[in-house]
Amino acid sequence: MLSFDLFRNEPDLVRLAIGETLLRPGDTNDVMYVLLDGHIELSRGGADVETLGPGDFFGEDALLEPGPCSLVTTAVSECTLARISGDRFLFLVRNSPGFAIDVIRVMARRLRGPGLPESGRTRD
Repeated sequence: MLSFDLFRNEPDLVRLAIGETLLRPGDTNDVMYVLLDGHIELSRGGADVETLGPGDFFGEDALLEPGPCSLVTTAVSECTLARISGDRFLFLVRNSPGFAIDVIRVMARRLRGPGLPESGRTRD
């Protein structure tokens, strides 16, 4: 989960209604999204993968290795998301080491897959 302080004043916001889908498999995406309010469900092939809440993010993989989306992202409540461009992402990685560590940890957890234990370590 990311610190809200980094995204408190983001100018590029996306608002979703309940049930609205933002991304589908095969869509091209070139931004990362940080959930400021609400909950988003990530699913693949009709199966839930993860439910995200405020401070969680998705789409970071598109900034690191461009390619088509593999998940469906659907709002399970009204949502507000900050849209983070590639330039903003690189700025955050360079100037906020905690941000970079958070992104790496989440990506590692997602690669590990559901049902596998997390390390339990947190950033100081």
